[in-house]
Amino acid sequence: MGNQGKQGGTDSNTRTLRWAAASALIGVFLIYNSVDASSQSSSPVAPATPAVTASEADSQPETAEVPTEGYDSQAPAAKPASRQGPALPPSVPSRLDIPSIGVSAPFTPLALNSQGTLVPPPDTDNNLVGWYQAGPSPGERGNAIVAGHVDTKTGPAVFAMLSSLKAGANVTITRDDGILATFVVDKVRTYEKKDFPDRQVYGDTDDAQLRVITCGGAYDHTAKDYTANVVAFAHLTSFRWA
Repeated sequence: MGNQGKQGGTDSNTRTLRWAAASALIGVFLIYNSVDASSQSSSPVAPATPAVTASEADSQPETAEVPTEGYDSQAPAAKPASRQGPALPPSVPSRLDIPSIGVSAPFTPLALNSQGTLVPPPDTDNNLVGWYQAGPSPGERGNAIVAGHVDTKTGPAVFAMLSSLKAGANVTITRDDGILATFVVDKVRTYEKKDFPDRQVYGDTDDAQLRVITCGGAYDHTAKDYTANVVAFAHLTSFRWA
């Protein structure tokens, strides 16, 4: 998947504008259509109460320098005054680790279909996460979107425990450029589809943020879909070479 990232010479402002437009297209359609698991001995994973102990801050403490395109640690790039926190150049993500809920999974790129719906990762692999490749890569300034299934026909999937993730937990993403980007969870919310806050989840941000999304709520056997989505909000706090 390493050759499916952004072109290295693309202007960052252009990427931001493209992502802002794409987020409007996704809207409430970013719903992961889990399969009907009624034939399984266990019922679909029930969502835990979302963590609500932390609120999003307007700015976060900076724990790392911002590298230049060549990662020259002696000459960090200047940051615009309106920007907050560390950030990285674009790079394709290769692995997601969330130790507190037992997640360690490879990435696959995701894209929109002709109806503006984000196509989820294949449901043939229970341990696979997707990244919306037309948006910022994890660690770039902006809002990187990561998604995966809560379950499949064969049982619980990679984000079966996402609803139990707590504020303050670490999310680490390994990137193809050899950098490990560490995010800290700000909050976890479960949203009914009819009340899904598009702008809050998909909107552009001035700092490097992350949204991790899966299904939640009750499973509707008639619609063969879950009634809600679980969203973890996180921000980049530090990075290091792998």
